[in-house]
Amino acid sequence: MTSRQTTFCPDWVSPPSETIMDLIEEKDWTQLELAERLGYTTEHLNQLISGKTALTEDAALRLERVLGSTSHFWLNREAKYREHLARIEAQEFYQKSVIWLDSLPLHELKKAGIIPDERTTTKVKPELVERLLRFFGVASPEQWQAHYETMQVAFRRTRETQSDRGAISSWLRLGEIEAEKLDTPRYDQGKFEEALHSIRKLTVQSDKVFEPEMRRLCHEAGVVLVMVPAIPRAHVSGVARWLNPHKPLIQLSLYGKTNDKFWFTFFHEAAHILLHADGKKDIYLDDLNADCHDLQEEEANQWAREFLIPPNYNNQLLELLSKEAVKRFSKEIGIHAGIVVGRLQHDKIIEPSWMNALKSHIQVCLISQQT
Repeated sequence: MTSRQTTFCPDWVSPPSETIMDLIEEKDWTQLELAERLGYTTEHLNQLISGKTALTEDAALRLERVLGSTSHFWLNREAKYREHLARIEAQEFYQKSVIWLDSLPLHELKKAGIIPDERTTTKVKPELVERLLRFFGVASPEQWQAHYETMQVAFRRTRETQSDRGAISSWLRLGEIEAEKLDTPRYDQGKFEEALHSIRKLTVQSDKVFEPEMRRLCHEAGVVLVMVPAIPRAHVSGVARWLNPHKPLIQLSLYGKTNDKFWFTFFHEAAHILLHADGKKDIYLDDLNADCHDLQEEEANQWAREFLIPPNYNNQLLELLSKEAVKRFSKEIGIHAGIVVGRLQHDKIIEPSWMNALKSHIQVCLISQQT
């Protein structure tokens, strides 16, 4: 009987009825005789053979007794066949859904390694639909739209043009996936406040020094820090949000890239975590290049400004009209000179083209996480 079993199913995607028909042909039985042996009506057997009726556990046991092999074999045949039918239907569904790809930043998702870096031809589009549904963790483009429409209610934007759902949702999802890899302790506000003072001192360090250290300090305070490549159409330099009531996330894009913008963005997002923890459902999408008059954004801006350069130094800022003066001042207060230059430019104390040589460009390792 075991040797017969090995010949039952040469093609695992063929329906079980093919094996049934082969066996009754070998035995020279009619369908009527098989129905009688199984204890079925001919109508029920016809439905089983045609695939209109699924092969149940009871049917598998009956086939085991009448035709041989095991119930597991018959159920496995049925499961493989149904899975095959479902995948055929899924392929048709993916083909019909390729228009959804026009909503997504495919170029950036290729760079991030989410989809293959190859030409987006008609042939590969259905496969891309499947890959991207898996990436977003949704069953269909309709569920994607519904999920991010719900999420958009929580968006607090600093820029009106932050309306490209595909770009924003892709960038946010990249951050979520990185955050899911980390086993972060419960958020501790006191530890986070201490961490921020330590991180402020890191602004004078090189990328290779400050990047792993600031991740570690945030991690120990229960704050997830991820850095995800910018997606231009998203117009986001940073985001602050709560993944659950005990797990805040700061996500930075390096949009802007100079260290003055990088550090201000980080402390701005940190301010949202500290000041606006009551709104744990809010998602703060921030773009430093945009003017915003939202009260909570203004509060975060003020907190970051004063944390980096305390208000008692405001009068001294007016006197910083040379590179040497900026260097002395930045050393005195313990932050990078580029941050001071960015403040002077923002406050229109100096022209935007002045002293940019004192800034540095950020080149931290994007999407690298503490293990």
